[in-house]
Amino acid sequence: MATVELSFSALPVHVRTARLIVTAVARRSGVAEALLDEVRLAVGEACSRAVEAHRRHCPDEPVRLELNGAGSRFEVVVSDTVPGDDAAGGLPPVAAPDEPDFLLDDGAAELGLAVIAGLADDVEIESTPKGVQIRMSWPAEAAAPN
Repeated sequence: MATVELSFSALPVHVRTARLIVTAVARRSGVAEALLDEVRLAVGEACSRAVEAHRRHCPDEPVRLELNGAGSRFEVVVSDTVPGDDAAGGLPPVAAPDEPDFLLDDGAAELGLAVIAGLADDVEIESTPKGVQIRMSWPAEAAAPN
């Protein structure tokens, strides 16, 4: 399957639509039915994090998704345009060695990233001056429907 690209305005109501589209593309790409809830939840967390960051810093910029079901992996990339070195909008700040991660001011974002890491088979988070990308993937070994 070719890459599917989707962009949507930074409104929480669009996260549900993104989850539905990603689940449909994952199913079509051959992701096992047992993993579809994990895909849906992980993508929902990543999109919600991006929407919240955009609403705070660049509400007119769209959140972007790339879905790729080629090969034996189904990959989703959620990208925002909030600079990652901005602690208020990018990735949550790193906790001090004696401070639990969940006590940070941006604890909800930290928890969301932990949820994503627990649901996705493989996760890469890249924070750059141009924005944050969360790349997630799952096995797509089941026979995809025609």
